[in-house]
Amino acid sequence: MIFTFRINQTAKELESTLPQILPNIEDWPIYKVSEDRAQFIQELNEYTRNRLYTESKVSTEELLEKTIYLEKLRSKNNPWKVDPADDKSYWKELEKEIESAKGYEDKEVRLEAIVDRIINRYNEEIVGNFKKKTFKFSRNFLHAFFKRLLNPATFKGQKRLWGNRSQTRQKIKLHGHVDELRSLFTKGTVVIVPTHFSNLDSILIGYALDAVVGVPASSYGAGLNLLDNEIVAYFINRLGAYRVDRRKKNPIYLECLKSMASFSLQKNVNQIFFPGGTRARDGKLEERLKLGLLGSMVEAQRHSITDKIDNKIYVVPLVVSYHFVLEAKSLIDQYLRSTGKEKYTRSKEKGKSSGKLMKFLWSIIKKESDIALSFGQPMDVFGHAVDINGVSLDKHGNEIDITGYFKLDGEIKTVAQREKVYTKLLGEKIVDSYKINNVVLSSHLVAFAAFRILLNSNSELNLYDVVNIPTANFEIDQILLEKVIKKMMTALKRMEQQGKIKLSEQLDNSISDIIDDGLRNLGLYHPQKVLKKNKENKYISENFRLLYFYHNRLDSYNLEDSVNWDELIKRNKPITENSIL
Repeated sequence: MIFTFRINQTAKELESTLPQILPNIEDWPIYKVSEDRAQFIQELNEYTRNRLYTESKVSTEELLEKTIYLEKLRSKNNPWKVDPADDKSYWKELEKEIESAKGYEDKEVRLEAIVDRIINRYNEEIVGNFKKKTFKFSRNFLHAFFKRLLNPATFKGQKRLWGNRSQTRQKIKLHGHVDELRSLFTKGTVVIVPTHFSNLDSILIGYALDAVVGVPASSYGAGLNLLDNEIVAYFINRLGAYRVDRRKKNPIYLECLKSMASFSLQKNVNQIFFPGGTRARDGKLEERLKLGLLGSMVEAQRHSITDKIDNKIYVVPLVVSYHFVLEAKSLIDQYLRSTGKEKYTRSKEKGKSSGKLMKFLWSIIKKESDIALSFGQPMDVFGHAVDINGVSLDKHGNEIDITGYFKLDGEIKTVAQREKVYTKLLGEKIVDSYKINNVVLSSHLVAFAAFRILLNSNSELNLYDVVNIPTANFEIDQILLEKVIKKMMTALKRMEQQGKIKLSEQLDNSISDIIDDGLRNLGLYHPQKVLKKNKENKYISENFRLLYFYHNRLDSYNLEDSVNWDELIKRNKPITENSIL
């Protein structure tokens, strides 16, 4: 378990907005780097080139041939609107130039010059920018957006319709090590590693860090495909994002990406990395992380020590908890199709009507929701906990000098295999932190209990058969749901006391109030009700796949073991009887 130095702050203690630790945007590292973007790219080119030739196990000629082949294939088979106008012709001409270079005595020099040009082309594409005016405009726009998304509306006046600033910020609940996070922004480079469930994550985290937590803006990776939209492209290009093209798999481009991540950290640019790599399509907390970006932190820390730069890198896990995920329906369908193959039959979607669209828009206007951001214990790049002053400590609270982790025979040396081990250990600590700092919302618990009742009532079926059961054929008795949730609440409170999970304020209420709150928030913006009470006071779901998605948030805690299902459910009763009691 990660060592804890003090009692975590509760959401109540952190309701008010915290002041910006660096009020002047010109003092932010991301702004300083962007002010001399050309110089940054020039230095990045050299850094990338050195890494490429150190890491590559093939000749320059082979490196270029593989890159040209893959790029010609990409530009032909998978073109995007955002691609440069000369994309196809560029790679064809470069191929001719490479062939020509092979006939010269200084072939290697000519080939390396071509590599340099490719590196520069890629880095010009990858490296973003940060404009103060655009950031200020975005800050105001996002405030208006989240006011509307998180606050209820009436029509007594426009001000009430859009909520107020204090209401909005109280809807974003902060948990965990916020004081440490703010302090570390003044002591080194901070890398926030959040869970990833929604396309809303980047926007929400960026807004909350600025407007609620009060720390400088961070750089983050954005898919190049997003630039197909001119409005989105305008903001991405001016808000510090670096652009990632997942189509490009050639060795030079991949090295450019890795170098960008590592070099920007060495330049003290704070980062937001999503270590899961993509949104969790099953709705579960990430358990397997992409180690490439995490490895760049270890490398950047080594370079800072070697170059005698006073720049310690701090890793802060962040768990984002929503009552709803706007794209949950498409995500869980993708997951079930990829894992179930022929076992999973996707239900046919009914065409969208203007009536359904109006219903959805009305739900946005009239409903409210909370979002929880839970910051885990900050760590160094080796997974050791760090205190509020940035000092690394072992599990006994003793100070650790991290320089020794890079030494071999008394000298700082690069040992690739050793750093892979460090990266793996860091990934494991982040996964552990996600579980510990997960904030259980009422909607999570209600969905988990309801879906487990569904599963145990149909134990003879596999998951893919269960999610395809006609929803009209299943009801949950109120007393049963209350009994199951009561058992699970006992287990959750025990885990909370042991520091294994966090519970939201709503879970301090009675079981019936927890259920009511969970129903009110569960899948708030979905046209189909994830779970609701019918006229007979039974609980029904209009979409078992969505119920499964929201259930998955608590899937890794073995909560189902707290319930004696044989006592509560009569397994032999046919499902067609519309009741499990």
